[in-house]
Amino acid sequence: MTRALKFGRRGPARGRARSLVVFLHGYGADGADLLGLADPLAPHLPGTAFLAPDAPERSAVNPFGRQWFPIPWLDGASAAAAAAGLGAAAADLDAFLDARLAEEGLAPAALALVGFSQGTMIALHVAPRRPAAVAAVVGFSGRLLGPEALAGEVRSRPPVLLVHGDSDPVVAPEALPEAAAALAEAGLAVETHVSPGCGHGIAPDGLAAALAFLAPRLPA
Repeated sequence: MTRALKFGRRGPARGRARSLVVFLHGYGADGADLLGLADPLAPHLPGTAFLAPDAPERSAVNPFGRQWFPIPWLDGASAAAAAAGLGAAAADLDAFLDARLAEEGLAPAALALVGFSQGTMIALHVAPRRPAAVAAVVGFSGRLLGPEALAGEVRSRPPVLLVHGDSDPVVAPEALPEAAAALAEAGLAVETHVSPGCGHGIAPDGLAAALAFLAPRLPA
């Protein structure tokens, strides 16, 4: 049984949106951490509703935050626990996306996922394994988990933009080309953007790149 995800929402009333952007937060944060990105994006994505769910688990390192799954090198969890957590969270997110699309009366082609850090990890894991491609995936400061398994499990091929700071001390910048190569090998169209001088965060140039990527791919 999947777990219901609490979420925040901004934009047109339910059933009135023409497209949907779902923000997926990082380890130890919550949905509210990214929902503010709706403010600079909304004027350029008219008719878009923005959702930001909280991850299903309380963070092991931040009692006030959430996590999608354990991360062994941060919280000491076992590899087995991390894998089980990823599988459970993927099912939770899939169910959440299906429910929200039905609620909004939208097709998968009207949906974009925007992840940060661990949110990028779950986005890159879930999106290519969904039966119908979403409009786009934008991943900030993350990595692709289990790249060796993707080609054999891919079911759809949404376009992907990967954004990373070249001074990221949390997720090495090398994670960007590694993820891009594995995604491309699995048949996904991938674009990349490196934010000069940016650490583990979202710089203005990275957000601008995300907007330029999303705008032509979402119904408006």
